[in-house]
Amino acid sequence: MKYKSLIITLILTMSVSIIQAFAAPDPQNTEEFKKYWYSGNAEITTYKLEQARYGEVHKGYAVLIFVTEDFSKNKQVKLDNPSANKDDAVKVLKLNLIKKFNTGIYRYSIMESVFTPVNAKNNPNTLKLTSSSQEWCGNVFTQLNLDDNNYNLELFSYFESEGDKKYQIEKTFLEDEIFTRIRLNPLGLPTGNISILPSLIVSRLKHQEINPVKAFATLKEIPETNEMNYLLKFSDTERKLSITFEKNFPYEIVSWEETYNSGFGKNSKELVTRAVRDKSVMLDYWNKNSTFDEVLREKMGIE
Repeated sequence: MKYKSLIITLILTMSVSIIQAFAAPDPQNTEEFKKYWYSGNAEITTYKLEQARYGEVHKGYAVLIFVTEDFSKNKQVKLDNPSANKDDAVKVLKLNLIKKFNTGIYRYSIMESVFTPVNAKNNPNTLKLTSSSQEWCGNVFTQLNLDDNNYNLELFSYFESEGDKKYQIEKTFLEDEIFTRIRLNPLGLPTGNISILPSLIVSRLKHQEINPVKAFATLKEIPETNEMNYLLKFSDTERKLSITFEKNFPYEIVSWEETYNSGFGKNSKELVTRAVRDKSVMLDYWNKNSTFDEVLREKMGIE
């Protein structure tokens, strides 16, 4: 009886996971998705940012830029001529995440790019992830590329203890792909006890080795606001990540919070990094590159 109960529990657990993963139709097959994401524009949203760094909270801004692109699955770069490379072309939802904030006299400029296939059934894993950080001490750059069952990681840093490194990480869920997964199909987000590769930005700021860790994830509705929340509690630290997004398509990101110890030595304390949505627009920004277009930055509240 004990083994029979265990088998039933495993079957039920697998069934819940399967239902969760395929609860929503393929986004690329819905007219709603095509109209929004294949319109020839990018979605640009600015956020008011409070960033924990050096044991203090610094004000700044963040920008999320979402746009679909034709991507090379083999070369893992944007295709110049997709029609000539149909067998290699993969539709991805690209996210460029930008953070700007000052620490005393000098500024941090952080950017990540995430390339997540639109069709999760054919390509269930994010293909590529890059992250860079620039401040007055120097530059740090990290890149992950999917290769069969592993991510190939390359890290270049001005810190002796961090760079330069190359190694493989077993294929797993990426914290940095959560935003693109939400925009594609939030019901497919993993829940319960999961393995996850922590954010490259957080790993950089905390000077931590980049390797998968355990976390517990929950997804719930917020009825009074017609929103949903995805919460991650990391097992190896007291760190938490909470993301609030709109319940209905196109599942826009409303805000997010990260709680962890910031600072070093006696200055280390638990602080909250917070980003709250400010302004949003659909725009072909790559065509808005003249001095006359600078007024758009003012409208978006970008310095």
